[in-house]
Amino acid sequence: MQQVGVGRPASWGGAQPLTRSLAHLFNRERLGLAGLLGATALLYLWALGASGWANSFYSAAVQADTKNWVAFLFGSFDASNFITVDKPPASLWVMDLSVKLFGLNSWSILVPQALEGVATVALLFLTVRRVFGSAAGFIAGAALAATPVAALMFRYNNPDALLVLLLVGAAYALVRALDGGHSTRWLLLAGALVGTGFITKMLQAFLVLPAMVLVYLALGPPGLWRRTLQLLAALGSLLVFGGWWVALVQLWPASARPYIGGSQNNSELNLIFGYNGFGRLTGNETGSVGASGPGGWGPTGLDRLFLPSFGGDISWLIPAALVGAAALLWLTWRAPRRDPVRASALLWLGWLLVTGLTFSLAQGIIHPYYTVALAPAIAALVGGGAVLLWRVREQLLPRLLLAAAVLLTSIWSWVLLERVPGWLPWLAPLVLVLGVAACLGLLGVTLLPRRLAAAVAGLALAACLVGTGAYTIATAAQAHTGAIPPAGPAQAASLGNSSGGPGPGTGFRRRFGGGFPGQRGSGHGGFPGFGSGGFPGFGGGSTGSSGTRSPGFGSGGFPGFGGGTGAGQGGFPGFRGGGPGGGGSGLGGLINSGTPSAALTAALRQDAGDYRWVLAVVGADNAAGYQLASGDPVMAIGGFNGTDPAPTLAQFQAMVSRGEIHYFIASGLGGGGGDASRITSWVEEHFSATTIGGARVYVLASR
Repeated sequence: MQQVGVGRPASWGGAQPLTRSLAHLFNRERLGLAGLLGATALLYLWALGASGWANSFYSAAVQADTKNWVAFLFGSFDASNFITVDKPPASLWVMDLSVKLFGLNSWSILVPQALEGVATVALLFLTVRRVFGSAAGFIAGAALAATPVAALMFRYNNPDALLVLLLVGAAYALVRALDGGHSTRWLLLAGALVGTGFITKMLQAFLVLPAMVLVYLALGPPGLWRRTLQLLAALGSLLVFGGWWVALVQLWPASARPYIGGSQNNSELNLIFGYNGFGRLTGNETGSVGASGPGGWGPTGLDRLFLPSFGGDISWLIPAALVGAAALLWLTWRAPRRDPVRASALLWLGWLLVTGLTFSLAQGIIHPYYTVALAPAIAALVGGGAVLLWRVREQLLPRLLLAAAVLLTSIWSWVLLERVPGWLPWLAPLVLVLGVAACLGLLGVTLLPRRLAAAVAGLALAACLVGTGAYTIATAAQAHTGAIPPAGPAQAASLGNSSGGPGPGTGFRRRFGGGFPGQRGSGHGGFPGFGSGGFPGFGGGSTGSSGTRSPGFGSGGFPGFGGGTGAGQGGFPGFRGGGPGGGGSGLGGLINSGTPSAALTAALRQDAGDYRWVLAVVGADNAAGYQLASGDPVMAIGGFNGTDPAPTLAQFQAMVSRGEIHYFIASGLGGGGGDASRITSWVEEHFSATTIGGARVYVLASR
């Protein structure tokens, strides 16, 4: 095969400062980019307030952090600085500043995430355009915006939105460094962005590093020792931007800062390497609940991203991305060492493979929305591969690869759409028809006049993007709350969620949930309210569509959690929208919050200034609803899961004796004999309860 010309488009020219990049685009490109970003903003901002507090765990922390500078610095859950959230605070800081400017409401919390999504699409466009041209940049940007999990996370207040923006920014900086102009400066910027990603979501930010380091070391500007020294400098930048906050936490006296949520010894290092670190890979996560241990969080394997619980979120364009990556490497296999197309292809492919394999094989806590980190790499490979293959379509093999990519993508879109019974039943066959027609058109595109050839290209793009685009719009049309939001239309809830343990069934039907068209079925595993198997009492529904519950937890889900009913609440008496619970009258449960009654909210606010915490309750999501409603600090005993050893019974007793806590509500969480369980038993034994607004409340102190 003769080497084809696939280098940087002549229209781009040499290296240009980032601040001038958009100014040098042609008018048509500026208009196109404005249209792409405008459509993305509309998609990510439309009816954003419908999700309310979204993930109330983080919303409550934002509320607290805007009231106290120590809480802001450490990412505390409550303004009285009892415990932090179980992630670093960088993503909270963005929301904190927004709330400081515009007040506390769902828009001021969620709009920053949407704007981060628009910025991510813009940066990906610039990164891909620099190597492959503007057409590839537009395709990549559209593919990213039309990825369901991207629409989910860029409309939600989890840390993933900021993380993805920072990593795409680091990829842009690396591509600029590969140009050879001011390489050291760009590498320092890349290191700083990845380091900031670390204080956004810890070790997940480092999954892009193998590809970045190897690509620059092998394909960067001349001089191996020079490249090595530059990478060491970038490492220093990463350590400074990623390590300053960790060092501050470790050096700050523990008695003068909040407990580190998610850790077992009040150490940020324990959180980094334990609960949020290697435990995610091995499944051995001290402080986790329920599905702990290897394999407890759903089936693992190379096909995990294609299973019902993950497939609708991220897998739509993976076939096209893999074909595109193979094509790019094939087209550049004889190119010079510093060929920008090959370097970019290896960068995005390495990103996709390392991150994808980590998610596929991880045996610890993992949720489908994590896969938003894959979306930029998939989109870049789709855009770059499609445009370069189109440029050499006169040759038979590129046409075959284009046709194969389109046909595989349309068939897989058909499979994914057929998994959602009752939702737009005409869409799956339409996508398949478009794919077949585009495939045939691509095979004979060289025989067509220019306008018809362009129409075939448009048809191919439609075949690949219509399915994922419709699923993305359906995602944006749904209100999302709780700790584990699902992508897709409401009917997709029956596909399950990998956060639950595996359900019944064997072989293909167990893993793919009925899978291929003509064999509709539901996936297994997950939380009720997401539709199948899993852990009852966590957000609606008593059983999944499989009619079974997770092994080992009985009909009440986790021990002490109660069965729970009600859409999205899993609630307890005293809370609107909740159904009957077990083991107490606390708020929604481990992964959902809710709104306390007006009577209880008024009681919490009364004389609130006389207490350090107006209420103590087990579990941070339980506490979040009370804190957001009252506006006053609520102690989340045991942190997010209710399993952190904070406070101990002795510490809690001392706080009560000092009159620092007004009320206590038994939530039903924290079973199993830990500190939270001992505290609950002690309160129930030594204090009498009263009923306020339907909730059973223990008065620990009075003024």
